[in-house]
Amino acid sequence: MAGPFDLFVHAVVIGAGATVIMDLWALFLRRAFGVASLDFALLGRWIGHFADGQFRHERIAAAAPVRGERVIGWAAHYAIGVTFAAVLLAIAGPQWLEHPTLLPALAVSYATLVAPFFVMQPAMGAGIAASKTPHPNAARLRSVVTHTVYGIGLYVSGWIWAIISTTE
Repeated sequence: MAGPFDLFVHAVVIGAGATVIMDLWALFLRRAFGVASLDFALLGRWIGHFADGQFRHERIAAAAPVRGERVIGWAAHYAIGVTFAAVLLAIAGPQWLEHPTLLPALAVSYATLVAPFFVMQPAMGAGIAASKTPHPNAARLRSVVTHTVYGIGLYVSGWIWAIISTTE
């Protein structure tokens, strides 16, 4: 039975791995098709304004820049990925680590769509589920696909971790 520290390590490894896979997907889309993804500096800018008590913006790109916003954004991006992996492990249990399956990973990844659709996008001025963007349905589809890739990344990272753990 894995203890709390072990589960934390598993969440870090699996969450970071899934986030890397999601980032590689975004890089592929940008290089192959010119599809832009979230600029993590804007995520950092949004978070950076929390210290001033500002949690909502009309347009985050127009908000005053925050010192270190790119680093804050990237750190938050990976912390969020690790946190959602911890949610997966809490729901699926430690047995998932021994025999990862795709369905729980995808279920968590789809549940995580609540964050961009109902928290981040509205708070950054894009509206609920990107409703205030020029092409809301395209933005929604990108979010769903990106979170699907993250879910697949959770599964793949869990599978790799299971193989590595059994060879030790």
